[in-house]
Amino acid sequence: MVKLTINNTQVEVPESYTVLEAARDAGFDIPTLCYMKETNEVGACRVCVVEVEGARSLQASCVLPVRDGMVVKTNSKRVRETRKTTVELILANHDRECTQCVRSGNCELQTISEDLGVSGLKYQGAKREKKFDNLSASLVRDTSKCILCGKCVSVCKKQQDVGILGFQNRGFNTTVGPAFDRPMTETDCLFCGQCINVCPVGALMEKSDIHRVWDALEDPDTYVVVQTAPAVRAALGEEFGLPIGTRTTGKMAASLRRLGFNRVFDTNWAADLTIMEEGHELLHRIQNGGTLPMITSCSPGWIRYCEFNHPDFIPNLSSCKSPHQMFGAMVKSYFAEKENIDPKKMFVLSVMPCTSKKTEAARPEMEVDGLRDVDAVITTRELGRMIKEAGLNFHNLPDEGFDEIMGEYSGAGVIFGATGGVMEAALRTVADVLTGEDLADFEYNEVRGLTENKEATIKIGDLDVKVAIAHGTESAGRLLDAVRRGEKDYHFIEIMGCPGGCVNGGGQPQQPQKVRDIVDLKVERAKALYEEDAILTVRKSHQNPEMIKLYADYLGEPNGHKAHKLLHTHYTAREK
Repeated sequence: MVKLTINNTQVEVPESYTVLEAARDAGFDIPTLCYMKETNEVGACRVCVVEVEGARSLQASCVLPVRDGMVVKTNSKRVRETRKTTVELILANHDRECTQCVRSGNCELQTISEDLGVSGLKYQGAKREKKFDNLSASLVRDTSKCILCGKCVSVCKKQQDVGILGFQNRGFNTTVGPAFDRPMTETDCLFCGQCINVCPVGALMEKSDIHRVWDALEDPDTYVVVQTAPAVRAALGEEFGLPIGTRTTGKMAASLRRLGFNRVFDTNWAADLTIMEEGHELLHRIQNGGTLPMITSCSPGWIRYCEFNHPDFIPNLSSCKSPHQMFGAMVKSYFAEKENIDPKKMFVLSVMPCTSKKTEAARPEMEVDGLRDVDAVITTRELGRMIKEAGLNFHNLPDEGFDEIMGEYSGAGVIFGATGGVMEAALRTVADVLTGEDLADFEYNEVRGLTENKEATIKIGDLDVKVAIAHGTESAGRLLDAVRRGEKDYHFIEIMGCPGGCVNGGGQPQQPQKVRDIVDLKVERAKALYEEDAILTVRKSHQNPEMIKLYADYLGEPNGHKAHKLLHTHYTAREK
């Protein structure tokens, strides 16, 4: 521990701290734009400068180690004026069309400008060249908004092990983007959207499909069905000022019904369906000498990472489509037949916490008999915007349930949105099938939590099932390397492309960095899912009455011919 003085306050902190951390512990807020703990600690933006007694120049607090006896001022006149000038210089060449920016009202640069009292600009500089890349189905990149903080570069390289973004050129002409300024579609981008989550401004955003959804809702000849992913309910409330981790299942369903959708369903139903198919696929591989370890296929970011970086593991991937794609296929077959609706006149919308789901829905494999499984995907953020556009008072909406036929789900389906959730859901079903019993002990805490690479051996009857969980593709890559070298041996691996799983997807509400530094979004949002799991009567996928009826009346047996046609797919090695 070391002792220092911050703004005339004696502070004692660990010697590993920076001045920024020490100040925050003492209750002094220092603004930052480029700082991300352990990911982007570079002192580039200079907004976090402080005055240190004995130093000639102001110091960037995010990279300045504390030392014993240090005397620091975080809010002196010199500091305040320097920060204000720095922000004014950033704004001088920034595209300040704030009212046309998706981040207006939730922009960290905008917030800091207001906090520092920036009004009217002293400096009028040349604007950054606007390069607008919207060629992908998932992401949009606008260089005129970029402030060169480097957060996206660091998270893409260090956290996701992709590294398609980097600094190019020098001086005023510096930009951030793919090599040779190629569009994102010509790279091995995962479209995971983690770069969007950390961008403090509107330089990176999801490609919006809101206009397509409104058009479908306005068309009287189109039957519009919506489904919501498990993780959406755990974060949608943040768009309306509710505490992080507030579960909004009922109000979410009510808002969708009032937006005009013909049917409001939950992807959890298809998560149960995925477990029925994936669990039996795993059992078949174990019992018949199939390719092991089997690896989950429900995360499209992870699938792209595998196709580009680990194509030798493609045979290990489950052939199951992801839950929302399964859902779309079932809406246009099973549901359409039961309700006597022409599937060609149906429009299926997925509300997802994930930007990569947009690209997944556009994959050529994701159709059956010429009908696309899913017609459009919007993120949690986009749903929040639609609710606001429609003038709905989210807080005052009643709690409503989902529609019947494809609306009932188990607790196993809910926990899909958290890392380890798919594994636990599968084990609940696999254990019952293997033992022929309805086991009372089915909460597998060994696979829960945010440890990067978790592993466990689960005793099921006479079989020791060896499992592993990875979240974030950098940690996934390390796990696969260990398997490839023969150092690890598993039956089943769950991999999620985003750290923490879908609750931390690239389409979730954006929180300022200072909030993310204090609150672990992944933990708080995951709590909402486990809470919902705990209160449900049915907590195993194979016990969902709608699953039992679906297989009895329509699909036959899990992994059967009809199920394979509608619910399974294939993956392809891609050239880097």
